[in-house]
Amino acid sequence: MTVELPDLVPAELRRRWAAEGVYPGRPLFDLFRERAREHPELTAVVEPDGTTSYAGLLRSALALAHELRERGIGPGDVVAVNLANGWRALAADLAVAAVGAVCLPYPLGRRRQDTLALLGTARAVAALVTRTVGGQDYARTVDALRADLPDLRHVYVEGPPLPGMRPLEPVWRGPAAPLDRLPAPDPDAAARIVVSSGTEATPKLVAYSHNALAAGRGRLLLNLRGDEEGPLRLLCMVPLASAFGSVGLVALCVPGATLLLTPRFDTSATLRMVAEGRPTHLLGVPTMYQRLLGDPALEHTDLSALRCAVSGGARLTPETAARIRHKLCATVATVYGSADGANSHTRPGDPEDVVGHTAGRPDPAIADLRIVDEDGAEVPRGSTGEIWARGPVTPLCYVNAPELDRRYRTPDGWVRTGDLGALTADGRLRLVGRKKDIVIRGGLNISPAEVELHLSSHPDVAGAVCRGVPDTLLGERLAAFVVPVPGARPPSLPALHHHLLVRRGLERAKLPDALHVLREFPVNPAGKVDRARLDVLARVGGDATARGEGAA
Repeated sequence: MTVELPDLVPAELRRRWAAEGVYPGRPLFDLFRERAREHPELTAVVEPDGTTSYAGLLRSALALAHELRERGIGPGDVVAVNLANGWRALAADLAVAAVGAVCLPYPLGRRRQDTLALLGTARAVAALVTRTVGGQDYARTVDALRADLPDLRHVYVEGPPLPGMRPLEPVWRGPAAPLDRLPAPDPDAAARIVVSSGTEATPKLVAYSHNALAAGRGRLLLNLRGDEEGPLRLLCMVPLASAFGSVGLVALCVPGATLLLTPRFDTSATLRMVAEGRPTHLLGVPTMYQRLLGDPALEHTDLSALRCAVSGGARLTPETAARIRHKLCATVATVYGSADGANSHTRPGDPEDVVGHTAGRPDPAIADLRIVDEDGAEVPRGSTGEIWARGPVTPLCYVNAPELDRRYRTPDGWVRTGDLGALTADGRLRLVGRKKDIVIRGGLNISPAEVELHLSSHPDVAGAVCRGVPDTLLGERLAAFVVPVPGARPPSLPALHHHLLVRRGLERAKLPDALHVLREFPVNPAGKVDRARLDVLARVGGDATARGEGAA
């Protein structure tokens, strides 16, 4: 069943952006095919085990497009993609676009609960998955959910398939779909679904059109490139399947860049890629840069090709930015953005104090920002309020979640981000904090409500609350407060980790880093849990605190 994805931005605004030339007015696959015609032999993807040209990537995408069409997959259908960074993930994205379907990429490592929420909410008709991820047999995870995913008709596996699934590897070598028989998708139709973890107990899914992705991410790349001449070579350290990583696909479709990728982030592999692949730009989250800066091999790595280190996903501290300039790359740019369509960024050449203390100036060709009070009225410059966003990059809607559309979208197309900020006198964005309660751990948004829900399912836990604790390396860590069932033995942190991983199917990256066992929760005058007091306990620790190794 095709999921409905209405556009909640007023049509006259979309038409205006098209008339002004902000939108290319062409679907993503057409843009990529044009780049492939311009320079078929140019390297599109560099990986540790080899390179793929634009012509080769186009051929692989058309082979998968042929297979999808043979299975009856076409316009409006959702195809989930769970593949490691590499040419296969990009070819899958392009193939889905080529048949007019909607791609739902999501990073490796999702477990049972997230997989069910993602594929079920999007009503995915097909999935391309990696057989094993770490110690997890992910194909078996998907197979066990088939009864709960009635729309999922086809599963392709990178690796040995299970009965009822198809191997993906032979597809890449199969016949190619004829270009003249491919549909011509509406550029304003949905092309990609981005996964956003927020305050809800399940991931939010956000639908983007071809035009919004090409215009918004394409303009971002242009701005981050600055006045540099020559080819753009982008080393993307984040998952291509993430909101931030969607820049990778657009880099192939719009400027015709070369992407440098490793399957998963690893400092040694990344530094080798920097030295041997000679990227001009790095794309990563602050934690990745901190790990690179701490690798002894950095001082022996040839960094001469680097022109800009781009950081997003979480706030980059001035101290870390200074260390990047000193040890890694002289030019640093930061990006504030969200899967919901907010964006502001610094640019190459901005002064150090701008990069260290603001999120730069919003570009109206990507998104305008408003700072508003509780009633939605704009506040004066310099005053703090909630950040609202609207512009060419604004997504269509939340997927199959009208309650989220009502909560986060306004009738005139603005997105309520839940983030707090202020605009300086010269129009730069200063981030203040988050109105919504999420924990950002190493660039990953974690919903405390989700973890609390699963913790509370443990037979010895009467109640659970999770809070974020500031951390110099990861930005924040997750602390869990539990009250045991009367008479029960308080569970240990390893026991809760086992419960969350094995029995509940939670992602390892969402495991609590610390456990505080309490006799009862502190409450405020209204009788609700006093979360501010829990924050104090989390920072100072105490006799009732058990600590353990957190998620890596």
